[in-house]
This record gives sequence, C-alpha cells and structure tokens, in this order.
Amino acid sequence: MDGTNTYMPVMPANGMGDMGSGWWIILLFLFLGFGNGFGGGLNGNGAGFVGADVQRGFDQSAVVNGLNNIQSSLSGNQMADLNRSFDVQTSILQGFNGIQGQLAQCCCDNKTATLQTQAIVQNEGNLTRLAIQNQTQAILDKMCAQEIETLRQTNDNLRQQLAMANLNASQVAQTQQIIAALTPVA
Repeated sequence: MDGTNTYMPVMPANGMGDMGSGWWIILLFLFLGFGNGFGGGLNGNGAGFVGADVQRGFDQSAVVNGLNNIQSSLSGNQMADLNRSFDVQTSILQGFNGIQGQLAQCCCDNKTATLQTQAIVQNEGNLTRLAIQNQTQAILDKMCAQEIETLRQTNDNLRQQLAMANLNASQVAQTQQIIAALTPVA
C-alpha cells in the first residue's frame, strides 16, 4: 500500500441494500477502476489494489450489516420484552384496581351490614327490654294480687272475729239482763 487511505463512502443499511443506497458507486469503481483502467490501481502501481479495497468494503459492509441485524434483533427482542413487561405490569395494575374496587365494595357492604346488625340488635334489645318489663309487671301484679287476697282474707277473718265478739258480747249482755230480770230485787 502506498499510504492512501480508501474507505467505503456509503455503507448499506440492510443486506445488499437497494441501488439507491450507494452500491452503484462501488460498482462504478469496479468497472472504471481507480486511475488507469480496470484493476490498474493508482498509476498502474498497485495491481489488484482496487479489487482488494472493494472486497474489504464488501466485507466491512457484511460485518456492519450483520451487526445491524444483531442490533435490530436485540432491539426487537428488547422491545418485545418491554412490551411483555408492560403488558404484565398493566395486567397487575388492573388486578390491583380490581382488588381495590372489591375491597372498597367489601368495606361498604361491611358498613351496611354493621349498621343493619346494630339496628337489629337495638330493635331486639328494645323488644327484650319490653318483654322483661311486661314479665316484671306481670309478676308484680301477681304478687300484689296475692297480697291483696291475703289482706282480704285477713280482713274477712278479723270481721268474722269482730262479729263473733260482738255476738258474744250481745249474748253476755242479754244473759245478764235475763239473769237480772229473774233475780228478785231485795
């Protein structure tokens, strides 16, 4: 080599590329050559120089294309992984939203059930209190009725005794009057 650096002016982006991506320049150099005709090199000093540079360009292009394909594949795989990850995260988020909704509904249902239970307990408590009051009143009424009956019987007994005492006193008084009337007066 004579120190002249040559490089491929255009690198194709995918495989062989299309004819509008710069390959026509390489083909033009192949057919026209650098300097003195096909394969003549620069000033006829480097036979095969253009062919080697062109081959190196093709090789570099193939390597770059391979790297681009690998990069595209990795990028595609990364995008697919990101999409799957996003889908999973979205699914998890939707699941959490569903659970949050269920928990909120559960809280509302529990609150409603608690209020209903409190109302039932309060109503049952009121009914129980009323039943106890009614039973207590019935017991008190029965005890009063028994005491009144006892007092009535006692009162009847006392009246009977009084009547007997009065009858006895009357008989004693009559007997004394009869005795007094039958006894001569002196």
